[in-house]
Amino acid sequence: MIFHFSKARTQYYPVLSLLLIIFTIISCNQAEPDYTAELNRLKREAKDSLLNDIVEFNAYKDRPESDGPYNSSNNSTFLQDNIPLFISSDKEFTEVYNYRWWMISKHLRSWKDPEENKDYWVFTEFFGWPAHGSVSGAISCPAGHQFYDLRWLRDPQYMESYIDFYMKGYASKHEQREGPNFHSYIKRPESHHFSSWMIDGTEAFLKVHPNNAWRDGLLPYLEKHQQVWDEKFMVHKEGAKTNGLYKILDLYDGMEFTISATMPLIESDGPYAIYTEQDWKKYYLGWNTIGNLQGAEHTKAYPKAFAHGYPLLYLVRPSINSYYYANLRSLSNLYGLKADESDQQLDRLKSETYLNRANSLQQKALSVLWDEEGQFFYSYTAADNAYGVKDKLSKVRESVGYTPWYFNMVPKDDKKYDVAWEMLSSQNGFDNAKGMTTAEMQHPLYNEEAYAWNGRGWPFQNSVVNKAYANYLKNYKKEITESDKELLYDLIKKLVDMHGEERNIGEWYIPSNGEQFGGVKDYFHSTFPDMLIADLLGFKATHKDEFSLQTLLPNDKWDYFYLGNIRYHGHDIDIIWKKDWSPDIEGDQSKLCVWVDHQLVSKSNSLSEKVIISLDEVGKGH
Repeated sequence: MIFHFSKARTQYYPVLSLLLIIFTIISCNQAEPDYTAELNRLKREAKDSLLNDIVEFNAYKDRPESDGPYNSSNNSTFLQDNIPLFISSDKEFTEVYNYRWWMISKHLRSWKDPEENKDYWVFTEFFGWPAHGSVSGAISCPAGHQFYDLRWLRDPQYMESYIDFYMKGYASKHEQREGPNFHSYIKRPESHHFSSWMIDGTEAFLKVHPNNAWRDGLLPYLEKHQQVWDEKFMVHKEGAKTNGLYKILDLYDGMEFTISATMPLIESDGPYAIYTEQDWKKYYLGWNTIGNLQGAEHTKAYPKAFAHGYPLLYLVRPSINSYYYANLRSLSNLYGLKADESDQQLDRLKSETYLNRANSLQQKALSVLWDEEGQFFYSYTAADNAYGVKDKLSKVRESVGYTPWYFNMVPKDDKKYDVAWEMLSSQNGFDNAKGMTTAEMQHPLYNEEAYAWNGRGWPFQNSVVNKAYANYLKNYKKEITESDKELLYDLIKKLVDMHGEERNIGEWYIPSNGEQFGGVKDYFHSTFPDMLIADLLGFKATHKDEFSLQTLLPNDKWDYFYLGNIRYHGHDIDIIWKKDWSPDIEGDQSKLCVWVDHQLVSKSNSLSEKVIISLDEVGKGH
């Protein structure tokens, strides 16, 4: 509307004044929201939610007591001071996030090395002092998962101490205790009792809390850690298909009993001829079955083929070869960072050497473990096994076949591997009613009832596969669709639901009808905080003084979320996304806002848009 003014039209001034007042009111109503006020409100809400949840969790009956100094008398203060805050319009996600941190706090133990007389912070998996754990009670099996969750603690002292314990402390110097719980004859340090990707996890921690002096002092010990895997768990058989790849027993890959080991046991002669299609379940289907061979005449006749009833048939698996590819890449990256600062040729040479080793392992693993017919990463029996079939392909799709994507080992420019992901959402594959299975449901040996990895679900594997799938979407797909996001969300949502009304995380679940977890309660064997922060909400840490956000949350699931109190590279990060910042205004009000040290540095209208934040620009008006 255009108005023309003249002395003859002064009679319109009252109308004009009224219109100007109305326009002013509308303009004021359409002013930008007070983003900082909303940040402060949601931060208070998130903290109140955390405090209320802690009171509820502390009141749970029949739960394991704390393994260390943080318990119902003081865990509230510890958690407020140390964890990233989170709240969303989905109460279930919010409570489970808070529960998982509460559970983690109970596993933090102060332990004194009896030889060094030095105190370490360690994190347990089972509560107490399990016989198959280290002398400190910590167990290396979940350490990779633990490192990824624990890197988000605001105070880095806990993780630095825990890493020191494994890499240069007691666990690196003393062999794993033997006894009835030791089902192997390969002597190795406590830090290597189970497979793990601790060097990669150390690098992941340093991306959140860089500490160059500590890193450089640790690097020689990280090298020694990898050397043990190279010396004791690499196949050495010239001319064999699996030569130069890494091997492990099911048990010491954290997976006890699998279909990929069962099939070659059935096909084997000699000491393993006892495993037949009719009788194998008597001897290799859970802990209650190997007792049938412990002390039996058969195992006495073949003392080197069994350890306390457990068959010593080593497998070359996608899991461990991905772990040690990742370790080698991390050694290359960390020595590269050191070389950039030291300008020392030796550091540069080490970086190049580990990169070449990683690339060589990558090519070898891809060429051997990828099966063109099955369109999946399979396991092989090791060529240097003393007994049993050697270099034998196990034709079964198991969830460990997704591990290469967890560590971005799959080439990004070769799309032939993408087909493997079709099985994740297939009812012939891994998609069961209540959760992901650990073996394809169409396989004749699928069994979710046995205390084994033949189908039964394990949160350990949810953590691997969910991160692998998130990496696949962000790092491999040209376009991420809503259905892609829906699948990731569904995988995580099923995990959230299984935590139950009285929150709990256990060892396993029944994928077809499980309503809750079974086994040990409050069990630190998997991730959740990292899954939410880094995968679903897409906070990507880096060695550079920057971070990026690329959320994989579907647009229609939540109305808002706040993720904040993140300590990153010495800065405090807060993030809010809301669908509707101004309810009184029609139209889409969606906005993703990011604060660094309480300064609003980014506003994006799209939840899906990738946002890169440079910390160097903070305080410069950007």
